[in-house]
Amino acid sequence: MEVASMPRIPVRTACLAATLLLTALAGTPVPAVARDLPDRYVVSREAGVLPEGITVTPDGTMYVSSDGLGTLYRSRIGAADLEPFPARGLEERTSTLGVHTDRRGRVLSVGGAILTVHDRHGRLLARRTAKEGPLGAPHLNDLVVTEDAVYVTDWANPVIHRAEIRGSTVGPLEPWLDIRAAFPQFPARYWLLNGIVADETGSTLLVASNGTEAVWRIGVADREVSRLDLGEQSFGADGMVLRGRTLYAVLNYGAPHGVYIARLDGELRAGTVTHRLTDEPFDLPTTLAKHGCRLYVVNSQLDEPPGRPPYTVRAIPDPTCDDSP
Repeated sequence: MEVASMPRIPVRTACLAATLLLTALAGTPVPAVARDLPDRYVVSREAGVLPEGITVTPDGTMYVSSDGLGTLYRSRIGAADLEPFPARGLEERTSTLGVHTDRRGRVLSVGGAILTVHDRHGRLLARRTAKEGPLGAPHLNDLVVTEDAVYVTDWANPVIHRAEIRGSTVGPLEPWLDIRAAFPQFPARYWLLNGIVADETGSTLLVASNGTEAVWRIGVADREVSRLDLGEQSFGADGMVLRGRTLYAVLNYGAPHGVYIARLDGELRAGTVTHRLTDEPFDLPTTLAKHGCRLYVVNSQLDEPPGRPPYTVRAIPDPTCDDSP
């Protein structure tokens, strides 16, 4: 910094400005910190909701989906109770799983064979139906939104679906990759594709597979498929979050239930599990979201449907965050 080139401010003016700034700040509400936020959120007290998916926007708005009813719920992270999100056009979709938002604030969610796009007021902007897969009707599970596309996993088929994004338009939902065809070593059955995440450039996807108890890496440009090498602690996650080279994953199958965190290499081909958070009071966790230094984990109760109200989301500190309490 070239200090000499900066304009000189009279001392009395600088002091007055500082005093006015401090006075203004004293009367301004301070943003909520982790210790001021709820540790538990009630999605609903209505019977049969069975929450499944979750996302938290940069401004702290939380959306949670219902596997049992197909409803979407919304709240700010400062409020402990969510309310139904008035999303129009969900009458034919009795189950909603993955839910995410894009940079425009649109709410994208999937369930059954249907992808929907809503604005933040609940107005239906787009509805896309996936085509039948090699093994029958699609069962869309989760999605990730990149700069130019939406990628969706299919729990019933070894297929990744894709809808192109051009400006404000979301194109048709088309089969994009049959993993079994692209990677002959992929098991012949029981894939159970779950969570999906993308790196910051949208050039690499990571796809979780309960059935293979692994996470699979897919290069978008060449559609190359390889298994993410996590060593002896390899896992088949349900929901996932990727921040830089840190992968957050929820496990509810084949291992102690909870949140697992792995540090990956620069190409997202291999990594090491650094944390296993399995002692928290989770109730069949399905996925998670990250906001600030907290992780928001869905308690689905899907192992004993219709479960028992209230249905909740649990918030825990992110142990990789320096600002965690």
